[in-house]
Amino acid sequence: MFTHCSFSPATLCLSFLRLYFLGLVLSQPTANLSTTWVASSINSVSFGSGSPVGSVNPILLRGNDVPSFACGFVSMLSETNYLFAISIVHTNASQIDHTFTAFPEVVWVANRNHPVVNPTLEFTSEGDLVLKDGDGSVAWSTNTSGKSVIGLNLTDSGNLVLFDANNVPVWQSFDHPMDSLVLGQKLSIGQKLVPSVSETNLTAQSLLSLSMTSTGLFAQMDTDPPQVYRPVRIKFPNTSNDSNYIEFVNGTLALFTNSTRNGSIFINIPPASLFMRLEYDGHLRAYEFDRDKYQWTVAADLLVQDYGDCGYPTVCGQYGICTSNGQCTCPDSNGATTYFKQTNDRHPNLGCYEEVPLSCDNPQYQSLLELGDLSYFTYSTDPQSSPDLANVTKVNCKEACAKNCSCKAAFFLQGPNIPSDSGSCYLLSEVFSLMNMEQLKNSIGYIKVQNISNVVPNSPSLRDKTNSLALILGSSLGSVFALIIVIGVIKVLSRMRKAVDEAEEDHLDQIPGMPMRFTYDSLKVITEDFSKKLGEGGFGSVFEGTLKDGSKVAVKCLDGLGHIKKSFLAEVETIGSIHHVNLVTLVGFCTENSHRLLVYEFMPNGSLDKWIFRRSSEYVLHWQQRRKIIYDIAKGLNYLHEECRRKIVHLDIKPQNILLDENFNAKVADFGLSKLIDRDKSQVVTTMRGTPGYLAPEWLSAAITEKVDVYSFGVVVLEIVSARKIFDNSQDPENTYLVGVFRRKVEEGRLSDIIDSHSEDMQLNELQAVNMLRLAAWCLQGDFTKRPSMSIVVKVLDGLVDVPDDLEYDFSYPPLLKTSGKVFKEQVHFAASSPLLPSVLSGPR
Repeated sequence: MFTHCSFSPATLCLSFLRLYFLGLVLSQPTANLSTTWVASSINSVSFGSGSPVGSVNPILLRGNDVPSFACGFVSMLSETNYLFAISIVHTNASQIDHTFTAFPEVVWVANRNHPVVNPTLEFTSEGDLVLKDGDGSVAWSTNTSGKSVIGLNLTDSGNLVLFDANNVPVWQSFDHPMDSLVLGQKLSIGQKLVPSVSETNLTAQSLLSLSMTSTGLFAQMDTDPPQVYRPVRIKFPNTSNDSNYIEFVNGTLALFTNSTRNGSIFINIPPASLFMRLEYDGHLRAYEFDRDKYQWTVAADLLVQDYGDCGYPTVCGQYGICTSNGQCTCPDSNGATTYFKQTNDRHPNLGCYEEVPLSCDNPQYQSLLELGDLSYFTYSTDPQSSPDLANVTKVNCKEACAKNCSCKAAFFLQGPNIPSDSGSCYLLSEVFSLMNMEQLKNSIGYIKVQNISNVVPNSPSLRDKTNSLALILGSSLGSVFALIIVIGVIKVLSRMRKAVDEAEEDHLDQIPGMPMRFTYDSLKVITEDFSKKLGEGGFGSVFEGTLKDGSKVAVKCLDGLGHIKKSFLAEVETIGSIHHVNLVTLVGFCTENSHRLLVYEFMPNGSLDKWIFRRSSEYVLHWQQRRKIIYDIAKGLNYLHEECRRKIVHLDIKPQNILLDENFNAKVADFGLSKLIDRDKSQVVTTMRGTPGYLAPEWLSAAITEKVDVYSFGVVVLEIVSARKIFDNSQDPENTYLVGVFRRKVEEGRLSDIIDSHSEDMQLNELQAVNMLRLAAWCLQGDFTKRPSMSIVVKVLDGLVDVPDDLEYDFSYPPLLKTSGKVFKEQVHFAASSPLLPSVLSGPR
């Protein structure tokens, strides 16, 4: 059967034969408009365990033997989500040979930050190439509609090209490099290679990059300002302009000026090399194919450091110190105080974290930890780097860092021709791997730390003050005059209640970044007189509304007295001035007379509980959606705990407070119970608040930390994976409490029993689901100090940190809900500000 193509000779196809071999439809290098490919209908080529790539579903195939290029859907090993990618493969008789685990090598990915499930690729009649997820949402597009595109071609060099009637490329993958360059590919000014965070995780990008600028080629960490880690500041000649580029040609990485090679060779590369890749560890490696062993080998390491692996910024992670023998350690104060701990004891190369995060609000409690003979890659491997301060003393260098809030470390470097009391000072806003090398004796490092002794609550001085104050208050309350004053104050407060309320409301307008203030009448118009109710809960109702620009919002009307006022003020002050992709956006608020209303962005898919506690096949989440939701929640909480100016503890994490947008991206909502904690405090005392079942055991002590959110997160993960509520009275007594069931299944060695049995997709991903349950167990540890921080949780989900093996599964029952090992079914009474039932609607629907 012949199919005719209306392509010009440049497409290398006037017609092609669509062949069938062993049931596999052979892919071709070209395609017409109005063509659709569905991953599930394309036969996949699977690879063995020696390759990080699990399978390739080829759409376009170019070449025979090595190198050949396949463009299509790629799934990573043990994953069910897909990437639309170009890979170097080995072909045999015009089909991909899958007998060698060395293949394929992915050199370009379209939807790097948006992997898809059950994807569809459509080459539209308007000339746009569109990748859609299984739910129909657009994950990636070339955005070439209306640009006279007539065809799609995969070239001999592995370039995916959309071209017009004159054979001129309208769009090409070479203009959007990922982490690799293949033979014939250029790197132009403004472009960069950005590696993945690990060898097997292609969907998370590193801070590393190889960047082209108008002045040269830079291998660097993309911080602000960038930190160059390799002396490849190869300067362009005086003819430098925006049309200059480097190109990977046989045997060299060469400079081209005005499309003409000017003879400059940046890096010599073995001629047999077929592609080069900037990798997660900072190395730029060229690869060639060993035909005898049928596998890829490293032909050259192109950014070899003067100090070996220690010269690479990620070799020991953040704050990790790389020694001459290749070991990674954490900064040591040489005293009783430990300021840093390893992120993962079994993997020292993952770096270190601060026991107490730096806080710009408390610089008086900071000090600079002096570490002699400590160097850093920005100047040790780049002699041309300019210091932040030149010809200064060590004292000047330390003071400069101490006075600069954004400075996290300072390095004092004394050169051979500089007077003994002066040198160069480098100030760092981000600290990556450090170097402790024998040949770097002329450098001293100063690491800024937050003094732990100043953030421990109930210190002796504080207790002394508290005792003194207690004596004074006791004496005062015992006197008659105090009684008269108290009575007078009560009368004054009752008369001034309205004025105080107005002052508090006006206070909101003084907070920087506050959202819009609505009038009550305007909200009646927006919601059509509150006619479209989305949901109802203990604190009021939520209504759908439409703003003048056509965008939808959710309007939450709060009903009640004092506890509602507290909740309202807490929510507006907390979320009103912060913004994050995984936090629901507060559009505005209304405080008019007795009305208290909050206006949120509209979340079309409602709250998470509707999707995981389903009673109908209409609401089904597959594994990748559940995993992405868990990841989104973790990112949102990490932002609240570690990235805001003041630490924010949510205190009511549960499925009802996780909202889903049209693409099932999860956002944390309802900050009515949240608590702000200063960075100089490790814990806070507050009344119990939250929802039964999600409350951490330490609530009984009244002193809590952000780890209560980690516990609640663990419960939510357990619910997402099992599709069961934390309390289910429809079950027999021993199965009512989900955490108790979890513990029992662990003891029985039947953890897979807890995975959602109504979802075939969840059963197919049993191994990954069980690993997620182990993460939940880590978050549910009874001792809050043994729970991970949310930043560690994110790293676990990124595949950078492993869950410890020594977990304790003796989970405590939640506070106020245990007696003789049986869970009370009666309603538990909490503080007035707390919702009483897990089913309370506490966010916009």
